[in-house]
Amino acid sequence: MAFKNKVAIITGAASGMGLLAARNLCAEGAKVILTDVNKAAAEAAAEDIRGNGGDAMGMEVDVRNYAQVENAARAALEKYGRIDLLLNFAGGAEGRMLKCPAPFHEMPIDVIDWGLDVNLKGAVYFCRAVLGTMIRQKSGVIINLGSVTGMEGGGNGAVNYSAAKSGLVGLTKSIALCGAPYGVRACCVSPGPVLTRPDMANMKTRLGRAAEPREVVDLILYLCSDKAAFITGTNYMIDGGRSCGGME
Repeated sequence: MAFKNKVAIITGAASGMGLLAARNLCAEGAKVILTDVNKAAAEAAAEDIRGNGGDAMGMEVDVRNYAQVENAARAALEKYGRIDLLLNFAGGAEGRMLKCPAPFHEMPIDVIDWGLDVNLKGAVYFCRAVLGTMIRQKSGVIINLGSVTGMEGGGNGAVNYSAAKSGLVGLTKSIALCGAPYGVRACCVSPGPVLTRPDMANMKTRLGRAAEPREVVDLILYLCSDKAAFITGTNYMIDGGRSCGGME
C-alpha cells in the first residue's frame, strides 16, 4: 500500500477529482481529511469511504476563510499527529460557478474576487497552514491543481481564471524553494478538459478527447509517491497536447 499511514488533506474533496483522489489514497492506506464548502457532502463522502474500510473524516472548509483552513490543519494534527500530503483541488471558473457569463470588462468585482480567492488565495492559505508542520517533519508533498487555461490564457470570461491558475505555478515554485532544504516537495498539475462534466468533451485537444478524471488523479498520486521523490517545483501539463498550440 503506497500511502500506508500517510495523512492527506484534500480541498474540494466532496466531488469530482478531489473525491476520486480521496478514495484512491484511502484504498492505498492513507488517512484523509476531506474538506469542502459543502459540509453535508464532505461528511457523506467520508462516511462512504469509512464504510468501505478507509480512514477518513469530512470537514466544512471555505478556502477563502483562513480560520477555517487553519482549523482543518489543526484537526488533522489532533487526530492523526502529522500532515504528509496537501492536495489543493478546490476551484472553478467563477463565471460558470456563479452563473455570471459576462466578459471580463463587465464582470462584477465580487465575482472577480470570488475567483481569485477560491482559485489562488485558497491554495496560498492551505500552503501557509501546513508548511510549518511539513518542515518540522522534514517531509511532505503539496500538489496544486492548475489548468491549461493558466498556460494558454483565456479571453472573454476566462481572464480572471487564467490569472489565478497561472499564479499557482509561481506559488508551487516558491513553496518548492521554501521546502527543499527540509525534504518538502511541491508540484503543480495543469489539466486540459476533464470529463468531470459533459461539456468538457467539446474542448479540443490534439488527442481528440478529454481526459478521464482517473488519468489526472493517477498523475497526481504518482507525484505524491516516493517514486517521484526527486521531483519538485515543476508544472505538469496533462492536456492531450492542447498546449502544443494551434487549437481553434
